[in-house]
Amino acid sequence: MEEIYTPILANALSFAFEKATLEGKITIALLAVCSLISWSVIIKKARQLSKATKQSKAFFAAFRATRDPLELFRAKKEFEGSPAYEMYLAGAEEVSFHLEQNPVKVKGETKFSATGFESVLVAMDRTAGAEALELEKGMIVLSTAVAGGPFIGLLGTVWGVMETFSGIAMAKAASLTAMAPGVAGALIATVIGLFVAIPAMFAFNFMVTTIRHMTQELDNFNAELSTAIEHKYLDNRALADEIADAIRSVGLGKQELTSK
Repeated sequence: MEEIYTPILANALSFAFEKATLEGKITIALLAVCSLISWSVIIKKARQLSKATKQSKAFFAAFRATRDPLELFRAKKEFEGSPAYEMYLAGAEEVSFHLEQNPVKVKGETKFSATGFESVLVAMDRTAGAEALELEKGMIVLSTAVAGGPFIGLLGTVWGVMETFSGIAMAKAASLTAMAPGVAGALIATVIGLFVAIPAMFAFNFMVTTIRHMTQELDNFNAELSTAIEHKYLDNRALADEIADAIRSVGLGKQELTSK
């Protein structure tokens, strides 16, 4: 009759799990829950970051191909999932509001005042901060899995070893055969803890690097967009020029009333 072989690792894990104490099995169950939560965060964040990277790349290409910073906004083009686009949208909406509600005519062009520009910068900074927080959301779960998984497993192992030695001491039978099953059942908790921590560690390091890159990219684009808006729509005239233009406008208005 042909002998059936099973993987050594599977044999070891199944044997150790069978010999684990109740406390060890509770620890393993807790680690299994931690692993499920950790993997759900890994999958969700991987999708989010992949989409954000792709959409941001398309948005930057589209924005830098325009000459007017509001061109994409007026064309109603969308790049859902891109943090930079969300910041751009907030800034563009604020610029559009001031151009409609508080316009300043300068040589036939519609601009807005420095006060309006300050509110545009505030809207962009607020949205940039919110998007950075959204990128980092859930990362605490991975860092907790990396730091806590091995310690939870170690707790189960130490507890199991303590019970094993206590049992041997009470039975007064100190032999390798008596000790091995209990020690194996205790060590499986540490193994499962490492199974939880190792994937979370690699995912955390990769995602933190990606988030840092995207956050830096967001800060750089904030400066780029604010400069473009300032050059195109901010009324940068000196105070004397503003007063002279205002007096000229009043004079023209009186002339029109007189002619009527």
